[in-house]
Amino acid sequence: MPLALLALAIGAFGIGTTEFVIMGLLPEVAGDYGVSIPTAGYLVTGYALGVMFGAPLMTVLGTKVSRKRMLMLLMGLFIVGNLLSAVAPAFAVMLIGRIVASLAHGAFFGIGSVVAADLVAPDKKAGAIAMMFTGLTVANVVGVPLGTLVGQSVGWRVTFGIVAALGVVGLAGIARLVPDVPKPEGVRLGHELAAFKNVQVLLAMAMTVLGFGGVFAAITYIAPMMTHTAGFADGSVTWLLVLFGLGMVGGNLVGGKFADRALMPMLYVSLGALAVVLALFTLTAHDKLLSAVTVALIGALGFATVPPLQKRVLDQAHGAPTLASAVNIGAFNLGNALSAWLGGLVIAAGFGYTAPNWVGAALAAGALLLAFLSAGLERRAGAPSTVVTGSAPAEQRTAVHH
Repeated sequence: MPLALLALAIGAFGIGTTEFVIMGLLPEVAGDYGVSIPTAGYLVTGYALGVMFGAPLMTVLGTKVSRKRMLMLLMGLFIVGNLLSAVAPAFAVMLIGRIVASLAHGAFFGIGSVVAADLVAPDKKAGAIAMMFTGLTVANVVGVPLGTLVGQSVGWRVTFGIVAALGVVGLAGIARLVPDVPKPEGVRLGHELAAFKNVQVLLAMAMTVLGFGGVFAAITYIAPMMTHTAGFADGSVTWLLVLFGLGMVGGNLVGGKFADRALMPMLYVSLGALAVVLALFTLTAHDKLLSAVTVALIGALGFATVPPLQKRVLDQAHGAPTLASAVNIGAFNLGNALSAWLGGLVIAAGFGYTAPNWVGAALAAGALLLAFLSAGLERRAGAPSTVVTGSAPAEQRTAVHH
């Protein structure tokens, strides 16, 4: 794997830390600002919506510059947003800071996915994408637990200051290691938009919304669920997030490996198992050992879907994948926002802290049904399930070989 993938993983590490660390700090943030847990959940929803809208917006704005320069600009925006969150005097200001940081998220992973795929041979693209997303998953093993521990010990503002510093490291890594490849010729915004006429691209994005939404329905409220229902101490949330992160790392790598071999079967297995595990979480959440195992499984099964779903979009939009790739990252976060909102609704309605797990199970089951529908339509059309881009248009021919 090219060394440039390390730089992308570093940036992903910083972004992953800021996205997920808020979940372990919801009680602290809610207490400092005097708001309820469901209201504090808007920091998750607002971030996710910012990713959803920011992904296409920032990608379109970046069509006139090289991908490396755009990645650097996005990391700069990420740094500013996290600094604003760290010093926010009111809840509304912190929400604004979260949204500013989120604007960089979708475009970074969208453009980064295309760059990662272009760096390797066609039969290793999902593995390269998974390598970049490893930064996001490792953030949940290292960055998020440490950020949660720091936030609970010396204050959540310090956590977001550290996250901003991580952004600086990511920016330096991109400047140093990512090759400065010129913007490909012959691919315009019209070509990028044309990908959305493909029903398979839209179905893949819908699978992304529902499948990953299932994960966030449960994980958004993991802190109150584990402390109030399972009976863990507040400090235990840190190592529970480590388990979730370890599951993410393993699931992401397995998903990347098998997506290059059998993409749709990988989705069937991961989405089906995720729906079952989320449903069972309503029961296992009442036992410390079983709930800990379930948290790890949710991380593994949820992130096993990421490389195949991202590759699915790249394959189906193979002529001009940059915008579609970025919008699919937005779709992940639309699922996050939808599930965080629905989870907050069922908690506020008095169904308890385990109720979001049923929401997640239903969303994951919906994604599985869409996967079967997509495969059925593809078989009916007589199209292969994976497009090999050996003779791809101009945008795909910009691969850099090391």
